Amino acid sequence: MKLNCFYSLVLLLLVSCTQANGVIIPTANTYEINPDDTKDSIIVKAAHIVPTNNQYEALKNEFIAFIHFGPNTFTRKEWGSGMEPPETFDLKSLDTDQWCEAMKSAGMKMVILTVKHHDGFCLWQSRYTDHGIMSTPFEDGKGDLLKDLSESCQKHGLKLGVYLSPADLYQIEHPDGLYGNLSEYTERVIPRPVEGRPFENKTTFKFKVDDYNEYFLNQLFELLTEYGPIHEVWFDGAHPKRKGGQTYNYLAWKELITTLAPEAVIFGKEDIRWCGNEAGGTRDTEWNIIPYDDNPHTMSVFSDLTDNMLGGREQLSEANYLHYQPAETNTSIREGWFYRDDTNQKSRSADDVFDIYERSVGGNSIFLLNIPPNREGLFSQVDVDVLEEVGERIRETYTDNLLSGAKGPKKTLDGNEFSYELLNEGESSIEYTTSSPITINRFVLQEAITTHSERIEKHALDAWIDGAWQEVATATNVGYKRILRFPEVTSSKFRIRVLESRLQPALSNVSAHYYKTRPPQLSIVRDIDGMVTIKPQEHDFQWKSHGIDVAKNIHKDLQIRYTLDGTTPTIGSDLYEKPFLVESGEVKAKAFSHEQVGSEASTLFGVIKKDWKLLSVDSEKENHLAAHAFDANSATYWLSNSTGNSHYIAIDLNKKHKLTGFIYTPQTAHSEGMIEKGTIKVSDDGKTWKVLQQFEFGNLINDPSPRRYYFDNALTTRYIMIQSDVIAGDSKSAAIAELDFLLK
Repeated sequence: MKLNCFYSLVLLLLVSCTQANGVIIPTANTYEINPDDTKDSIIVKAAHIVPTNNQYEALKNEFIAFIHFGPNTFTRKEWGSGMEPPETFDLKSLDTDQWCEAMKSAGMKMVILTVKHHDGFCLWQSRYTDHGIMSTPFEDGKGDLLKDLSESCQKHGLKLGVYLSPADLYQIEHPDGLYGNLSEYTERVIPRPVEGRPFENKTTFKFKVDDYNEYFLNQLFELLTEYGPIHEVWFDGAHPKRKGGQTYNYLAWKELITTLAPEAVIFGKEDIRWCGNEAGGTRDTEWNIIPYDDNPHTMSVFSDLTDNMLGGREQLSEANYLHYQPAETNTSIREGWFYRDDTNQKSRSADDVFDIYERSVGGNSIFLLNIPPNREGLFSQVDVDVLEEVGERIRETYTDNLLSGAKGPKKTLDGNEFSYELLNEGESSIEYTTSSPITINRFVLQEAITTHSERIEKHALDAWIDGAWQEVATATNVGYKRILRFPEVTSSKFRIRVLESRLQPALSNVSAHYYKTRPPQLSIVRDIDGMVTIKPQEHDFQWKSHGIDVAKNIHKDLQIRYTLDGTTPTIGSDLYEKPFLVESGEVKAKAFSHEQVGSEASTLFGVIKKDWKLLSVDSEKENHLAAHAFDANSATYWLSNSTGNSHYIAIDLNKKHKLTGFIYTPQTAHSEGMIEKGTIKVSDDGKTWKVLQQFEFGNLINDPSPRRYYFDNALTTRYIMIQSDVIAGDSKSAAIAELDFLLK
């Protein structure tokens, strides 16, 4: 106890003294917290927690790829049962060069292949099972997907990682399966020799393990010795099923991995942690100095860390150990981890992926993006297009440092990751002056984390404008990298202010950049009260939503201009600032970003729907009520019962209107209920109906966009009925997402 007290006192005395290099105690990957450590001495230790060389290289990868491929690709499921026949994996062709070319074009530096997902199916020629690619017709059972990918990675300069699922439904469900078979723990030699399949690598291990852990270690040995250098081993914590109290001897796994793949980090364990979601969501403050109750280097089980704040001062003060552990922000480019199809399974937009890149890489984490190959063994073209566009944006924005040649701390401008400028503790600032004004909307900061840990807790960026400093951006921590995004500013003087820090921070690299905004397509919508909102069109992607306004993040300088008189919007047209009332008529809008002009959006609105009432309907299904046909929300829809072609909905418009036509918006959740032919009826009293005229729409299933129909002559009515006569695709129910009635 006296020694601990003395140690804490020495730490505090050291802090009070000026240190030439800002390093007070030896740096370490992990520090134990002593019972007598104070909050101040804990912060001193936190300020000396640094990444291992492997962790630092993983952070420098920045943008990496995930590939989920297997029987699920062909069954169109996310999780298999483990009992699918191997021939379910009906692969006829494969082009891993195409994968690598697409990933390289995106700026990715590594790819992680799911060599065995939870179903237990193996994508390499394993000696220890026949449940895998060796039992399929692909290349007459001689195919080895990992071998092909490894060769392509070496050809295209990409690092390689492997995902090997600890969960294994085949080994659980098969009568002779090894998972949870209650076998005895005995000393076993890894790898177990297999006649006719010797290993070139003659390294052996002895571990006291059961049957399943031996199986798992044997497969790890194959993966880490026969496919070139492996830079990441990915362990998923998901378990669709367990059996027999099966446990994992992770410490044995780790010994084998660190021996055979000394450059690899291990995901899901002490090296790399999960970000806490699969949606591409990021924390505003992502510290990589993480508090632990136990020593991470001796732990076997690591819980998911999902709290919004993990490494703040409050969390650190409650730790028994402090440990450096970066996060991977993982998500999929598609709605799901495995490929299903190119029609109903949507892909993320380039805007979305680029925004996640800037938030994750520029928020002190690693961006892991899944791209699932299709059943032809290729990345689908829509996904390739997104990857190429994102890569182009990254290169266009971040290749050149606009501060190059500026006056300022030279060690932050030399591009050397190991040189740094040591700042004062607490509040301090550094300035940069360019020879002529530059226009920027991105600013990048990096700390010297390998020598000085992560220390900046809060900072701001200022620009010298009109003879005074103006604050243009603020953020919290920096760590490996922080990308500041802000409306463009033009100046020749910039200042970084560190507002709060843990001891003296060391800035390694500083750079300024300009992102060329692409004016987005616009969406013009009106609510049930007639209030019109104009905003960037939201991409249709409905899988694990991150809930982040992508357009707001990447389009900081966007202006939206609109007209109500039918003319084309110009930079001089009305500026959209908030929702406005439109009784009826056409709204046109364009997005402007300096010299760039977006495409024109136009929407025609009819009678305001606030006071409409349902008169009658022939039928409606639960959760798809008739009122959904006029609730000003195209995501909801009326769906009748499946009784035939003829269905109707009758509406009271609250008062008489002179109508010139109507707009039919089909529902897009599925292909049911598209009204191909129908009849318009009107009434003077809402009881007795007469036919006005008939309408027809074509190609609705392939193109379920809103359809406009004009009456032969304008009519004045309060009560109107839409009747279906023919439903597309021989459907027996009618559906309407929205009805709009146009005014003269």
